[in-house]
Amino acid sequence: MQFIIVTGMSGSGKSCAMNVLEDIGFYCIDNIPPQLLTKFADICMHSEGKLERVAVAVDIRSGDLFNEVAERWKMLKGIEGLDVKILYLEANDEVIIKRYKETRRKHPLNERFGSSLHSAIAFEREKLSALREAADYYIESSYLSVSQLKNEIKELFLENSSDSMMIKVMSFGYKYGVSTESDLVFDVRCLPNPYYVKELRPKTGCDSSVRDYVMGFQQSRDLFDKIKDLLDFLIPLYIQEGKSQLVIAFGCTGGKHRSITFTELVSDHLVSKGFRVQKSHRDINKDTAAYAT
Repeated sequence: MQFIIVTGMSGSGKSCAMNVLEDIGFYCIDNIPPQLLTKFADICMHSEGKLERVAVAVDIRSGDLFNEVAERWKMLKGIEGLDVKILYLEANDEVIIKRYKETRRKHPLNERFGSSLHSAIAFEREKLSALREAADYYIESSYLSVSQLKNEIKELFLENSSDSMMIKVMSFGYKYGVSTESDLVFDVRCLPNPYYVKELRPKTGCDSSVRDYVMGFQQSRDLFDKIKDLLDFLIPLYIQEGKSQLVIAFGCTGGKHRSITFTELVSDHLVSKGFRVQKSHRDINKDTAAYAT
C-alpha cells in the first residue's frame, strides 16, 4: 500500500496538495494526530476492499502531539507491505507571511506566540527540520502558482509509485530569486545572452531560433556536453542511494532564454536515457512586457 505523509510549513500549500491527491485517487485524511498513524495504516491495510493509495496530512496543528511524529514514522517504515513516503512542502518566510495576510487566517501557533508570526514560523521550521531532512519528495512553493503546484503533485503521484526516480528539470531567473528546492543548480549566465539580439529578445528558449543562437557558440556546446557527462555519472548514484526525486535547475538572469534552452535540451537527453522527467519553466511568463532574460 502506498502511504504518503504530507507535511511541511503552514501556508506552503499542503491543503492544495491534499486536494490534488484526493482528486487522483488517494484516500485522504487531513490533520491526523501522529499517535493514530500506525493504527490508521493497519485499518487501511486490513479493511475489506484494501486501500492501495492513502495520504495523510500531519503537521504543527497537532500541537504537542506532533512531537511523536518522527517515532511514528519510523514505526510505519517497519510495517511489511507499506510503502511510506514523506511529501514535504516549503515556502520562505516572506511568502508565508504574505499568504497569511492575504487570507486573513491565523497561524496554528498564533496564540502560543502572542500573534508574532515571525516567531511562530521560526518555531515551526525548527520542529519540522527532522521531517524535512527525511522527506522523499520536496516542493518549494514560494514561486509557484496554484496551477503549477497542482501540476507538480500530479506529476509525482498520478501513476503508481515505482523504484525509478522522478527527475524535475526546471529553469528560473536569478532576478526573481534562486531556486531553493533544487538538488543541483547550474548557472548559465556565463553564456552569450540572446537578450541583446533585438529579434530574439521577446522570444524564449522554447523557440528554435533562441535555442540555435545559444547553442551556436562553442562554449555553450562544451558546457552542455560536460553537464550531460556529469548527470550521466550522478543520477545512477542517486538512484542507488534510494533517492525518489531529483531537482535539477538552470538559472539565467530572467529565466527566459539561456536557462530554458538548457532545461529543454537536458530534459530531452534524460528522456532519451529512459528516465521519468518533469519539465517546468518557473519564470517564463514573468515580466513579459520588458522581455528580460
